[in-house]
Formats: sequence, C-alpha cells, structure tokens
Amino acid sequence: MAGCLCVLEKPSDAAALSSFALAGGWTYDFVCLSGAPEFAFGCREAFVADWDQIPPADAVCGALVPIAGNYDLVAGISNMFGKDVLPRLAGMLDIPMVSDITKCFSSTEFERPMFAGNVLARVRVESGRFVASIRPTAFAAADPGAKLETKTVPMRFQTATARVSASAKAGGRPDLALADVVVTGGRPLKDAATFEKLIGGLADALGGAVGATRAAVDSGIAPNELQVGQTGKIVAPSLYIAAGVSGSTQHIAGMKDSKTIVAINTDPDAPIFEIADYGLVQDLFSAIPEIVSKLNR
Repeated sequence: MAGCLCVLEKPSDAAALSSFALAGGWTYDFVCLSGAPEFAFGCREAFVADWDQIPPADAVCGALVPIAGNYDLVAGISNMFGKDVLPRLAGMLDIPMVSDITKCFSSTEFERPMFAGNVLARVRVESGRFVASIRPTAFAAADPGAKLETKTVPMRFQTATARVSASAKAGGRPDLALADVVVTGGRPLKDAATFEKLIGGLADALGGAVGATRAAVDSGIAPNELQVGQTGKIVAPSLYIAAGVSGSTQHIAGMKDSKTIVAINTDPDAPIFEIADYGLVQDLFSAIPEIVSKLNR
C-alpha cells in the first residue's frame, strides 16, 4: 500500500499532517495512538491503537513497524514525542529521515531549517521510502471534511523499557505548540511561584499559553514541557511575548517564526530586541502587573 502514514500522537496532529501530505501530493492514512480526530481531513483510512495509554518509544516503534512497512512515507510531528519515536522508527525500518520540514516543493523535495534556523536548506530524498517530521505551525490546517470513520487495530509490542510513573499538570490553557498567543518567561523570574504569578497571569489575561526558556527550565523555575527553543517546542503564534528572555540562539530558533514578537527586558542590548517587532526596556516585575491591570479593566 503506497502512500503516507501519518502518525498521530494526539487527535490535534491530524490537521497539520494532512496539510503536509496534501502539499506533497500524497494519499494518506492515519494511525491514531491516543484517540482519533472527529473529522477525516481527507485521509483514506484511520487505524486506532487498542491502547489505554501510549507506551514507551521502543514499544511504539515495535508496534508501528508492521504497519509502516506498507507505506512509502511515515510522517509525524516534530515535537518531543516525534523526536523520540520517529528517528528510532527510521532506524528499525532501515530508511532515511528528513526532520523539521517547514515546506514541501514536491513529494521528495523539502525545506528544513539548519544551524538553529540561520540557514533554510532545500533537501531532496533519493530513497523510495523515508520517514519525515514536520513543524506543525508551518502548515495551515487542512479542510476537516467529512466525519472520520475508524478501525481499531491490535498493536502488539515488546519493550525493554518500563514506565515507572507519569504526571501531568492540569490546567485550562491552550496547547503550547498550537496556541495563538504565547507568553514566555526567563530565568529572572527567580522561582516557580513568581513565574506562575507573572507569566501565567499575563498568559491567562490574553487567553494564551505559557512558555519558558531553557535557562528557566534548567533552574527549576518551569517544567520541561514548557520549554521553547531548538531543544524544546517550536512555536509560531500570532503574538509571542518574551519577558526576561535574553534571546539565545537556541531559543530564537524555536519562536522566530511568530507573527508578532514583543520583548520585555531591562537590557536594551539583549539579542531578543534584534528580532522583536516591539520592545519594552523595563523591569518585567513592574511591566507585567501594569499590562495585566490594563487588560483586566
């Protein structure tokens, strides 16, 4: 069965992966690992894994290999899950991989960023089969189309990895990778409580998601899943507010495609101001409460 197999970690992955497949001229199916989307987005078939929860990456790959072997292309989202699973799957299938695709020129030619986004490379795949990961914010959502009809399939696996525990923070904020507004804080926030009060408060006032720099994550101020950057999540919201963010190369690589960038920093020479559309040279501890106050009027 030629075509593209779109690996959906979650139902919301369907829109961007469908858009990518359509841009490359592929016919495509879904394999849904944690529930299926409501609409088909133009796919031919949708397979739903009979799992209560997604197992560790080695198990996911072992279960995907028999299905993926029927397709010329296996595609997924370039996020933490995709970076864990897709290269491993490519290795198990013994086929090449193209990562972080941001544009399709054809079914075998793509654009992808390199060197922290400083270079946009046009690459061609010369193998008949390959694995690809895409940056979801680079592809407009495909037309939802008709209601999706699914087929539950047994996906058996063996794993050498045991998940000891799992935890997630509940909240009503949008998904960071998909949010239209993102407010990101850096290390000057000092502690988790201050981070949540200021960055979380501004994000909530704007109906947006919360992000964090690698320095903030490494300092224990913010959880790892909020990290924006080359080694974190890639975002491209309509509005990106960077508060107390110096603008390291690896951070800028994760947010430089945002439509409007606002920087708040006490250092007028901070690199973040070089890419910002609007800059405020002010202490974030006074600036953010004032902004929130005006927004809540």
